[in-house]
Amino acid sequence: MSPLPILASAVTGIQVGAAIVATRFVVDQTGPASLALLRYLIGFLCLLPALLAINPRMRIAARDLLPIGLLGVAQFGILIALLNYGLRTVPSARAALILALFPLLTMIVAALVGRERLSVAKTMGVLLTLAGVAIALGEKASAAGTADNWVGEIAVFAGALIGAVCTVLYRPYLARYPTLPVGAFAMLASVGFLALLAFPEGLVATLPAITARGWLAVLFIGVSSGVGYYLWLWALSRATPTRVSVFLGLSPITAALLGALLLGEPVTQAVLAGLGFVVVGLVVAHRPAPDPAREPASGSLTPARSRASNA
Repeated sequence: MSPLPILASAVTGIQVGAAIVATRFVVDQTGPASLALLRYLIGFLCLLPALLAINPRMRIAARDLLPIGLLGVAQFGILIALLNYGLRTVPSARAALILALFPLLTMIVAALVGRERLSVAKTMGVLLTLAGVAIALGEKASAAGTADNWVGEIAVFAGALIGAVCTVLYRPYLARYPTLPVGAFAMLASVGFLALLAFPEGLVATLPAITARGWLAVLFIGVSSGVGYYLWLWALSRATPTRVSVFLGLSPITAALLGALLLGEPVTQAVLAGLGFVVVGLVVAHRPAPDPAREPASGSLTPARSRASNA
């Protein structure tokens, strides 16, 4: 895996954590579905100018619009709905720990469908990052929830599983088309779905009463999500799903550090120790395979290479 996909994956992991902190700042001023709609609408608008400028021959074929749109709805709409439902009964730290299973689930799904091979290094790296998140969250993850929190835990786990499946299923379309049209169309499809969820919250009828600082947070969440999602898909087009998704282990660590810096939340020794585990896990997960030829899913993917492999 070359340095640029690693950097793009790392930036995405940090971006997700920063967006979590910004979301905590502004979510009380609007409904969760409304905030998600604003987030991805702004993200799509950030990608739109570049999308309009690309060569029409590089745009998505009609036959692939529906599956890419469904991937966008699943990743941004259904996943967000399940997460928000789960957070009604599950402590946020425990939900973050469940979501940290994302890379492990991605690795399992990718292996089951033959997109990449399991290896000792990748497995150990993923488990180390998961252990780092568990250490960082510590007692917060074991805090008591409501009596029916198991239902919420299942919802959060289902959201992580959907995200893992989408991460793997994007790959054929990223081999066939440039990253920008795939990402922009998937995000646009999610906007339509989230509009239905936001309608009961009143966003479609009137703008929410958000403060000026709150709108700055919304703008940051939207712009960073548009850029982060593009970098995520770009990295997926050039590396295996597991080696990209493992960087999501940086998200809860980033959220904890930024929460301390911006929201006055304490930084414990457990957070710093967890960060160390995550970093070691990332290094281990990206160790070169002993025989690169045995892992055809790694490395750069191009439409020409995809056509050659299908010949």
